Amino acid sequence: MKSILKLCLALILFIAVSCTTKNEFVIANESVARVVKISNDGHLFTSEILNKISGKKLIPRDKEEFRLRISPGTHIEGLDVVLSSEDFKFIKVLQEDSTSLGFLLENREHQLEVEVHYELEKDDFYIHKYLNIKSAKPVTLERIDMESLSLGDLYQPYRIKQITAQGVAQWRPGLGQPLYGSESATFFGTEFPAADNYVENKKGYCGYLWGREIKPDEVYTSHKAVIGVGDNPEYIQDTFFNYIDRIRIRPLRLQIQYNSWFDFYNGVDKEKFNQSVSKVHQELVSERNVDPLSTYVIDDGWQDVNADWSQKAWQVNSKFDANFSSSIKSVELAGSKLGLWMSPGCLFGAQTVVQNYKEQGFETLGKWMSMAGPKYMRLLEDRILELTKSGVNYFKLDGVFGHLNTREFELNGNKYGMPYMPQLGTEGLSASDPLLNSSKYDELKTYYLVAGTERLMELFKNQHQLDPNVYVVISNGAYLSPWWLMYIDAVWMINAGDAAEGSNRTQELVYRDGVYYDTWQVEHTQFPINSVFNHEPKKVKTGESSEEFSEYLWMNLSRGTGFIELYIKTQKLSESDWDVLAKGLKWAKKVFPYFKRAKMHGGNPKQSEVYGYTGWNEDGGYISFHNPSDQPTSYTITLDRKLGLILGKDLYKVSSPLENAEEFKSRVYAYGSELTINLNPGEVKVLNFH
Repeated sequence: MKSILKLCLALILFIAVSCTTKNEFVIANESVARVVKISNDGHLFTSEILNKISGKKLIPRDKEEFRLRISPGTHIEGLDVVLSSEDFKFIKVLQEDSTSLGFLLENREHQLEVEVHYELEKDDFYIHKYLNIKSAKPVTLERIDMESLSLGDLYQPYRIKQITAQGVAQWRPGLGQPLYGSESATFFGTEFPAADNYVENKKGYCGYLWGREIKPDEVYTSHKAVIGVGDNPEYIQDTFFNYIDRIRIRPLRLQIQYNSWFDFYNGVDKEKFNQSVSKVHQELVSERNVDPLSTYVIDDGWQDVNADWSQKAWQVNSKFDANFSSSIKSVELAGSKLGLWMSPGCLFGAQTVVQNYKEQGFETLGKWMSMAGPKYMRLLEDRILELTKSGVNYFKLDGVFGHLNTREFELNGNKYGMPYMPQLGTEGLSASDPLLNSSKYDELKTYYLVAGTERLMELFKNQHQLDPNVYVVISNGAYLSPWWLMYIDAVWMINAGDAAEGSNRTQELVYRDGVYYDTWQVEHTQFPINSVFNHEPKKVKTGESSEEFSEYLWMNLSRGTGFIELYIKTQKLSESDWDVLAKGLKWAKKVFPYFKRAKMHGGNPKQSEVYGYTGWNEDGGYISFHNPSDQPTSYTITLDRKLGLILGKDLYKVSSPLENAEEFKSRVYAYGSELTINLNPGEVKVLNFH
């Protein structure tokens, strides 16, 4: 009996020891797995990441799992400390199942606790990770890297950092861009538009500067890092964009709308606006059977800059009803919604109110308002939410962190809990001082962009709660991070004027498409062009032939953005102009499903090389071609996955919405075959594939 008892006790002891000494944990589904271990000396690390789709296994070359930079404050020089996961001891498992893992770690020297959490949904091809950080004493979290992984194939596709205060079309902050695996078909990043993800010595860091203090026993929850997997490293951007499409706040949709700017500029009033609404609806919807427009937008000119905005921002001037009642009625009769232009930073037609705000103690920078100022941003959010609740369904937020030529930054954020760095010699500098172009100020400038971005994210989340169908565009002074789409619908393409330069349509196309080429082909910006705001199409005079307007319009629409804003002078358009416009908008609706995977192909427009756009799904696609040169030319392209085709369809029948491609009528092409097209000087051709 005693021997049996001893055996039972030994068995119980063995089970207990086995449970307490477990050192391997797995989170996995059919697409991806991550193995996390506890080393013999008590440190947490990832031992491998498995891409089950491609069959590739990633083995980190060291055991660093995350990294923190802490200090007594960003304004104190030389006392910051960098801690990694290897400076923390494992305490206990907080959660363990197939879709979530959680661990508690401790650093006694700095009196810090960190919870590390991993999450994975059953059907996802990506894993999330975040940190909960708690300190027993006040501490400033200068930088948080949720991922710190040493992997041999990591690379950074976008490498520009141009956080400038001054400079025309010189605004490329490089924030919120992903990292890729060149062999493993993986992507990495932080689900935060202002994140700073980068690779150094084949080690990837996914995190962001934050620079604020957490109080004793306060828990700070980081933004989430993400690791995703695909089938082929050559097409990892497609995989990444599929992920972005899945996490965006609202589905990609075709937003076709009228904007009053080129019609009236800031001279718009309710009578003029209502006349244009009626005219556009009559010409396009009633007479030419176009679907009702999504929105009719009142641009700059409705705001009362002479009113006192200290209690209520963005008050309406006498040119419109105080609650836009007649404008709302007009757009409702057209089966549509009302949209408004606004400038969060009070730029452009709102700049004159800034001095009054400054005198009343609101958070101003130089000429404009701070996007991180608690008092002003509360007032701005209240007004945007009020307008949203009243039925305004679209917002063009123009002037966020600045505009095309100038940006402003917070240099004295200590006034309201923002990071500040007087050791950089900021005393006496203006918010847009040319000296701020120097990279030595990048950290300070990024702290402001981070704080302003977080405040805007909060506003946008609350707005979505009020109206899940609202459409929001951030324009001048924004930056192209794909993670903005977790909060809004489209982003200004940056570094381009609102009117395409050029004396003819070819030059206008080359100007805008040249910026597309630089942004996506040269700089490798990782942002889906289906969610870009590009200030076109424009039609402010008549007289050009239907063929010329058609080619311009179709080339414009073929760029594949789901956001189509009409900049037109409604009283100047001829019957022929309305015919072309109606036909083009119907084509855009027809091919819109292909926009989800739209991309640019071909050469550099500014070098007079043939180029175009294309988009595909399982059912077909389209390709546009433009020859910007003054010589006839031929162009050959292969219909394969590199162009965007989806393997599995055998044959495609060709048609064209234009009348200059008769040679392709009823032609049939197979996947993998070559297509050669002849183009006259300046000519645009568009082919549909069914």
